[in-house]
Order: sequence, then structure tokens, then C-alpha cells
Amino acid sequence: MIYKTSLTGISPEMLEGFFVDWPNPPNQETHLTLLKNSSKVVVAIEDKQVVGFITAISDEVLTAYIPLLEVLPAYKNKGIGKELVKRMLKELKDIYMVDLCCDDDLVPYYEKFGMMRSNGMLLRNYSMQSGISNK
Repeated sequence: MIYKTSLTGISPEMLEGFFVDWPNPPNQETHLTLLKNSSKVVVAIEDKQVVGFITAISDEVLTAYIPLLEVLPAYKNKGIGKELVKRMLKELKDIYMVDLCCDDDLVPYYEKFGMMRSNGMLLRNYSMQSGISNK
């Protein structure tokens, strides 16, 4: 498994199979754009296919938010997600506040990385789930 913090050489074709069970997922081109527009990204690659990724959005002074962690279904439970989180937290080691939102069943997973439960608020505009079209 190769882990990279650069998107050099990553094409939309290498991003097939993500956003499982999303009713209106972003297409592969939009997926690549969201990776490129993130402050930080770590991708896991095997056989010229991205099999996992994690993103962070940051002001690069005090705060960062981790919006996405995904591993392809065939690669789950192999430690890839754990390695992606570890590498992202290392990338963000100088940031005071690193936040993420997750479902209740994932809280124990993130607690293993030293994260703590918190309250949060969110707004979801599901009609825009596939992303803003590239103009």
C-alpha cells in the first residue's frame, strides 16, 4: 500500500467506487476536485487505484475539520482507515483544534486516536450532495 499527501498522478479514473450508499454521490471528476480543493489530503493507493482517502479543511493557524474518510468496501477492515487517520493527524499536529463529525457508532473508533466526544450542529443540503458542477 502506498500512502501519499500529494495528488500528483491521480486521475478521476483512479477514484471509482467511493461514496457507497450515497443517494446522489459526486462523480469522479467532482471527487478529484474536492480532493484538490482540500487543505490536506492523504490517499491510499494499490495497483494504480485509490482505495482510501481522508481530507481536511483548515485555516492553517488554529483550526481544521476532517470532513471525509472513505475506504473502498473491498479494502475495509485492513487497517487502511486507521493509517489514513494517523497520517492526517500527523499532518495536522501543529493545529490547536481538529474537529470532525461522525455517527454515534464511530465514536469509539475515533476515541482510539485521542479524540473526544463533543456536541455539534450541522446543516445538510441533500439536493447538492453530488457537488457543485464544474463550469
